[in-house]
Amino acid sequence: MSGLPRDIVIRPADWSRDRAALEAVRRSVFIDEQGVDEHEEWDEHDAVCHHLLAWTTNRDAVGTARLHPSGRVGRVAVLAAFRGRGVGHALMLEIIAVARALGLARLVLHAQVQALEFYRRLGFTPRGEEFLEAGIAHVEMVKLLK
Repeated sequence: MSGLPRDIVIRPADWSRDRAALEAVRRSVFIDEQGVDEHEEWDEHDAVCHHLLAWTTNRDAVGTARLHPSGRVGRVAVLAAFRGRGVGHALMLEIIAVARALGLARLVLHAQVQALEFYRRLGFTPRGEEFLEAGIAHVEMVKLLK
């Protein structure tokens, strides 16, 4: 993947097999750093979603993303020490590739307001007004795939 540091790889993850690594990244970013309530972070969708993990060559998980079969993208998280290195971009490019392989017509996500430009650069378009989710300002965004 172009732009991704050589010491980082993106791989599909399985919720049952890789749950500890997925939870560790999400806990660090969403619960510890952003103050999301633990009860809002964990949901029944994890078991049915396609998950991705970004790993260092030392086998440290540093980023996650998930894709619900409906086309909803969520839980995109990169550890603070690895932001600005292309990890989030690579995770999203892979999510888009998975969605296309599944034949999905569009992707929908709730972007934190500070991440709007990140998603715009990936071809997502804002839709609707700003709203609070888990106490954080978000905007719904859509990307057509077909």
